[in-house]
Amino acid sequence: MSTTLLLARHGQTVWHTENRYAGVSDVALTDEGRAQAEALGRWAATHQVDAIWTSTVSRAIATADPACRALGLTPHREPDLRECDFGVVEGRTLAEFAAEDPKAAEAFRADPVARPFPDAEAPLAAAARGAGALRRIATAHPGERVLVVAHNTLFRLVLCELLGIPLSEYRRVFPRLRNAAITELRIDDGDSAALLSLNVPCETDRT
Repeated sequence: MSTTLLLARHGQTVWHTENRYAGVSDVALTDEGRAQAEALGRWAATHQVDAIWTSTVSRAIATADPACRALGLTPHREPDLRECDFGVVEGRTLAEFAAEDPKAAEAFRADPVARPFPDAEAPLAAAARGAGALRRIATAHPGERVLVVAHNTLFRLVLCELLGIPLSEYRRVFPRLRNAAITELRIDDGDSAALLSLNVPCETDRT
């Protein structure tokens, strides 16, 4: 029995407009981010969605809220879908970190899994917890289509983990997931995974 997971990164935040790392920090959506959340809600209202799961971080909860209202669904919360902790780079840009510690920044660029930011969560651990969360969600919803709203780096690591791509390649293979866009992932029998679509945007009614 297969489950379709509709992965959506939360809407834009103030830090993301400045390319600042937002992991464990509670950063609010911008006006554009709220518009993206509303667009995701309109998309959900016209597509089959049987359940909604989010991380426990407010920007993901707020992004999922319009879809929950449109479908009359109560969202499930999953702590293991939270974003990675970026350690000393939390709230900063990679350029700012490179100016302070160019060797560590270059090591991160070369292999972000073997050489993560100082004091950051180990990417291997983040990938394992995120993949475990998606497998549990799939097992809980056999044959259904589930909207999962969470975070950019976590999702990219998890996609590599589930699809058999070396984790060290996550920044190259998946440069970024667009805010509130849909990435469709099929999980069979709660285990093997197939990528059906990537970064499909939701229309925002904005020019």
